[in-house]
Amino acid sequence: MSIDSTWLRCPNCFADLSPVDDRVYGCERGHRFDRSKHGYLTLLPPRAPRTLGDDREMLAARAAVLGRGAYLPIAEELARTAFSANGPVSGRPRVADLGCGTGYYAGHLSAARHEASFLLADRSPHAVRSALRAVPGATGVVLDIWRPLPLRDEVADVILNVFAPRNPKEFARILRPGGRVVVVVPRADHLRELRSSGLLVDVPAAKANAVTEQLAAAGLVRISEVPVQYVLPTDSDTRAMLAGMGPSAHHAGSLPGIPADGSADVTIAVDVLSFELASPPG
Repeated sequence: MSIDSTWLRCPNCFADLSPVDDRVYGCERGHRFDRSKHGYLTLLPPRAPRTLGDDREMLAARAAVLGRGAYLPIAEELARTAFSANGPVSGRPRVADLGCGTGYYAGHLSAARHEASFLLADRSPHAVRSALRAVPGATGVVLDIWRPLPLRDEVADVILNVFAPRNPKEFARILRPGGRVVVVVPRADHLRELRSSGLLVDVPAAKANAVTEQLAAAGLVRISEVPVQYVLPTDSDTRAMLAGMGPSAHHAGSLPGIPADGSADVTIAVDVLSFELASPPG
């Protein structure tokens, strides 16, 4: 696995990173970072919080559900939105998946645009390792999405943010002119059957509008909103994995157990939002 250092800057001093030898990357000020045996770099800032992101169990549940095609319509719409006719379709687009999880969505974009270059980033080392298996040849980075990103200015044509935290100011900084940020957020009806049973925490009302306001404050203007909603037939095993694959897994101790009855339909409902940098006045 290789590292494309043209994506990267030092998390300590923000100078560009470049290879020092086969396994070490560094900046002109002497900060050094070792590539792990699994192919990724850990680029955390000084005094970064000790959170680890998604654990192996959450990622395994997510991989199993996604592998069954449960969220395939979302992945297909994500690829259409990212590479639509009025988007960054020429040349070799650079795609940064921030909060990459298992790499499922980046994998679909890679299949749609074989020539694209990918950066896969997450706070969880387990996630980045998994995502690199989904998109061979991508650059993998463990980072803290809440802090200044260890990524250079205007380095991405497409930023993916799927069910993940957002850093609007940093998204705007790393986005190239004419590029776009594509965000997937749940709608109020998402997994409503599980939520009504107390198996998941609630989705805030009008989340798409809240995210739009959040990104607008950083100069990112919403240019499209596509709802994706369908009914997913599930068995009890799939419902348990749906409950265990996302943020609600962190609250499992306070939620009732998963019912063991038979098949049931579960609503999948999300918004796929795309944003561009606002044009300067004048």
